[in-house]
Amino acid sequence: MSFSIERSGIQGILLDIEGTTTPIRFVYDILFPFARTQLGEYLRLNSGQPRLREILDQIKRDYVRDSEAGRRPPQWEDPPLAYLQWLMEHDRKLTGLKTLQGLIWEDGYRSGRLLGQVFSDVVPALQRWNKRNVDVRIFSSGSVLAQRLLFENSEQGNLASMLRGYFDTTIGAKSDPESFHRIAEGFGLHPNQILFISDVVAELDAAKEAGYPTLLCVRPGNHPQPAHEYLTIGSFDEIHD
Repeated sequence: MSFSIERSGIQGILLDIEGTTTPIRFVYDILFPFARTQLGEYLRLNSGQPRLREILDQIKRDYVRDSEAGRRPPQWEDPPLAYLQWLMEHDRKLTGLKTLQGLIWEDGYRSGRLLGQVFSDVVPALQRWNKRNVDVRIFSSGSVLAQRLLFENSEQGNLASMLRGYFDTTIGAKSDPESFHRIAEGFGLHPNQILFISDVVAELDAAKEAGYPTLLCVRPGNHPQPAHEYLTIGSFDEIHD
């Protein structure tokens, strides 16, 4: 399936990361294991940092909510290593957790132990869209820091200059149409001028309700999706000027 930017009046493109710009296996086989193995050492080395204390205070509020909801999390400790590992095992999309993971990954990227991965069609597409002056931004459940690090330290070089902004869960859930209204305000565009591309139907549903044109991205290794009527692409090469 092909999609025309010009015929659709698109002036902005909002991209998901996992399963859209970046292989899911990179997230689950490299990033998440790295955060888990480095977690204890990171907490030990940074125990006196005010920023870490702020994050842990936020995570403790999540712990209280989990306990009150009957989710039976591990007992809270200082530092809450068992609870954080439990959150990671359940892939919880909590802002405090995602912020902490981003800080751990920052150490990995800065030391050269991590390099971001994107599909081979991503860089040529970003170059085409930038040449047309299309405003390209990212919306991911990972923290803004984690997003920036992935693109600044990719195997194909620093891609940050081709991206004009990043949005994470601090703006709202990806399944909430109101998040997409706020993002459109950030773009300074009407929702119908922003193309949203994701590998998750529930996210496309929210964007569609907010008035966005949408595309479902189907990449190798992506999770199966429920029945839908969205236009589907397997590569950004199918998005034409």
